[in-house]
Amino acid sequence: MPEAKMNELSRRERQIMEVLYERGQASAAEVLGGLPDPPSYSTARALLRILEGKGHVRHKKDGPRYVYVPTRPRNDAARAALKGILKTFFGGSPEKAVAALLDAAHADVSPDTLKRLARLIEQARKEGR
Repeated sequence: MPEAKMNELSRRERQIMEVLYERGQASAAEVLGGLPDPPSYSTARALLRILEGKGHVRHKKDGPRYVYVPTRPRNDAARAALKGILKTFFGGSPEKAVAALLDAAHADVSPDTLKRLARLIEQARKEGR
């Protein structure tokens, strides 16, 4: 699936995807139950159809209802979204993104977290990434 489509989600579509990732699968009614300030049932169904059209979810029939499931593992979708964020806000620079994250944390980053980040950077260096 093209990554551009994976990054084109409205706030409400992202909320629906969050519900689906948390539950693994859900009917429209179950999605509604997991949304803050839920829209009408027909709006939720319309949004699920839109997400299906964009390739984010698929449905299967479970008796009289449809059950929706994400088409990609959460980790894959997160990577695609992060690539879009890097490109849009940081000019494709991981360094600028990490600097912004550390700045946003206002130095609340624990020494253990910094050690883990250093290990990840070293591993990436060894792998030639």
